[in-house]
Amino acid sequence: MEPQVKEFVQHVNEADAILVGGGSGLSNAAGMDFWYEASPLFMKHMKYFYDKYHFKGLFNGFYTHFDSPEERWAFFLIAWKMVFEIPAQKKTYEYLRTVIGDKPYHLITTNQDGLFKQYFPADSVSEIQGSHYLLQSKNTETDKHLYDNQAIVERLLPKIKNHRLPREDFPVSPIDGAPLTFWVRSPEFLEDQRYHDEYQKISRFLGQHAGQKILFLEMGVGRMTPMFIQEPFWEMTHYMPQTFYVNINPKDALTSPEIKHRSQLISADINQVLKEAASFMQGGAHA
Repeated sequence: MEPQVKEFVQHVNEADAILVGGGSGLSNAAGMDFWYEASPLFMKHMKYFYDKYHFKGLFNGFYTHFDSPEERWAFFLIAWKMVFEIPAQKKTYEYLRTVIGDKPYHLITTNQDGLFKQYFPADSVSEIQGSHYLLQSKNTETDKHLYDNQAIVERLLPKIKNHRLPREDFPVSPIDGAPLTFWVRSPEFLEDQRYHDEYQKISRFLGQHAGQKILFLEMGVGRMTPMFIQEPFWEMTHYMPQTFYVNINPKDALTSPEIKHRSQLISADINQVLKEAASFMQGGAHA
């Protein structure tokens, strides 16, 4: 893999600015394997729900039909506690920070786990599909506020009894009493000021570096939602001839035929690629 990593480092070195796109595969590469499998981390916190419903990973749990809303809310609170408190198990995001170095950069993510913001300034991160750190009202016509979910989880977790949250403790909008729900992509997703601000940060970055050599670095974006990061990256690379596109993905390292000559595809573990690239950077090695 060394030749590929050296080529990747060369593209980073040649770039004037870097636009990173991170999908769920990036969090998985960082060891956060509780999202899509019944990993030891998952089972440590979710054994009761796994034994009863047999879903594997938090993602499947969010879409499970529970026996009662009380039990469903208990699952939500425990899941969010995991998201908020379990640190990255590998140094993937630290390696990424080293690879970027002092280049101007911006990060776009469809992940809702907040990991990017633990390693990079919030102004440099666009969470375009929402965040588990925020809740919204189900009634977006009358309540367009977003609510601090960490505070809500801290308040409600002690109220869980027998794997259930009492109905009277379900969080509701202080504006109209409507139920609160996740601020994540769904049919009722609130696309208001915060949502538009996330995209405005991307537009501002692209405007600041128009005409420069921008490296579009995509990592861990799957085929479930290619329209949010992957396809825009392909299109921008196509119409901006001074740019280059790199896709690091052990399963879906793909590119558009139109930009094949300006693409590098690395079908390998994201953490390992970033680790080796960071090592080159720190050692002063250049391709």
